[in-house]
Amino acid sequence: MTDSTQKPIRALFCAAVTQNFFDLPASEIGAVWAATGEMLKGIRGIPGVQILGTIDDDETMVGTSPNGWPWTFYIMADVPDRAAAVAVCNLFRTTPVGEYRLWKYMRIEARLGRELVIPA
Repeated sequence: MTDSTQKPIRALFCAAVTQNFFDLPASEIGAVWAATGEMLKGIRGIPGVQILGTIDDDETMVGTSPNGWPWTFYIMADVPDRAAAVAVCNLFRTTPVGEYRLWKYMRIEARLGRELVIPA
């Protein structure tokens, strides 16, 4: 049971396109983009998740993201609990792309913390 006065957890979801995506023939890339769109819609459908903003590096970073920084895109959100953050990450495991899942083509990492309040 969740305490209704509990503050949300601030989450930064960092996602990267992997080499498997770049190895696809042009005719198969559209299916990955369609699945990515479904995954992003799925985030909005997770109860209590409020997306605060997004950043997409695709115009200034070309190619795969190496392990670690930089990532391809970022989603900043407030989530009600750790389980909701896990559910967001799980969308990469469960969103189908043909006979595969999205995690064949992308990876995700979630950073969880609290809002940094800057004193006035």
